[in-house]
Amino acid sequence: MNNDLERYAAGSTKTPERDLLFSDADFERIRELIYRRAGIVLASHKRDMVYSRVGRRVRQQGLLSFHDYLTRLERETGGPEWEAFTNTLTTNLTAFFREAHHFPLLADHVRGRPGPIRVWSAGASTGEEPYSLAMLLLETLGDKAKFEILATDIDTDALNRARLGVYPLAQVQKLDEQRRRRFFQRGSGARAGFARVRPEVASRVRFETLNLVTPGWKVDPPFDAIFCRNVMIYFDRDTQARVLERFAPLLKSDGLLFAGHSESFSYISDRFLLRGQTVYRPVHTKG
Repeated sequence: MNNDLERYAAGSTKTPERDLLFSDADFERIRELIYRRAGIVLASHKRDMVYSRVGRRVRQQGLLSFHDYLTRLERETGGPEWEAFTNTLTTNLTAFFREAHHFPLLADHVRGRPGPIRVWSAGASTGEEPYSLAMLLLETLGDKAKFEILATDIDTDALNRARLGVYPLAQVQKLDEQRRRRFFQRGSGARAGFARVRPEVASRVRFETLNLVTPGWKVDPPFDAIFCRNVMIYFDRDTQARVLERFAPLLKSDGLLFAGHSESFSYISDRFLLRGQTVYRPVHTKG
């Protein structure tokens, strides 16, 4: 039996609508690789999504099967294709001032505190969250206040878009008029239909690539708040516990950890206590 027939027997899904050989074994291999690389747990119903996203990389490499692509990928440990592979399987669902109830809580938390204020957006995606945080702190503390937003993500493509700070006008128009006028520049000519974050906002945000599941990452503590929202939902319980263990000492004693609306850390780690709706404070241990 030749290789093509073997892959069909193993569950390959090459059909008239699908031009690439994609077997059950290929899917399981991808699930294992992305878990080891980024801690992302791909459920079995994500198979079509994987075919669509990773399939683009297979075609760009001039290959006809996922098997050959994955074999090449594993030969290039740490190479640039690993970055592209990871980016394809990262979900970037975000918006300005998403989960709006968190922002007044942060404003109350930092108001009147001695600076500099430091906030970490640990899952910055295409930049809407960290720029929202910068806007809020400018509104709360004033233009001359000392503060910095650290914005990190594993997806380098998303971070590159975030650094540009350019967004479709339809997305920006969801903000109230005062914020649009103060914090955005409307494009014209070739940039009509888009808006750019103003320099005084962009200068407050520092973007860096960071993989939360690798053991060697470092950031400069302490932070007044960490936003890690809708990131942990892609991790299994053990990975969540390890990340939370590393977060706790990075926060000030009264710092806040903001989680996503569908995330609960109360039964995962004893390093945090629930303070409000998906908002936690660290439990600092002595010694």
